Amino acid sequence: MIELTSKQRKALERQAHDLNPVVIIGQQGITENLVKMVSDTLKSHELIKVKFNEYKDDKREYSEDIASRTESTLVRVIGNVAIFYKENEDPKKRRVTLD
Repeated sequence: MIELTSKQRKALERQAHDLNPVVIIGQQGITENLVKMVSDTLKSHELIKVKFNEYKDDKREYSEDIASRTESTLVRVIGNVAIFYKENEDPKKRRVTLD
C-alpha cells in the first residue's frame, strides 16, 4: 500500500472516471472469493472500481479492509463505489500513471 499525494489521488480519480465497476459487493459481503477477485483484477488492471449493492452504511470500513487484504491503496469512496489502485510490479506492464 502506498501513500498518495492529493495530486496523485486526483490523477487516479480522473483515470477511473470512465471505468465500470468490475466487482460488486452483494448480500454475502466480503468473502475470501471476493478478496481474491479484487486482488486478481488489480494485478491485471491496476485501477478498479468496486460497487456496493449491499452494506452501503459500512462501505468505508469494508473498503479499507479490502485494501488491507489486497495490499492495495484505497483511492476514494464516491457514492457507493470504491476506487482501488495497486501498481503492477513489472514496470513494463504498468498501465496507470500517477501524474
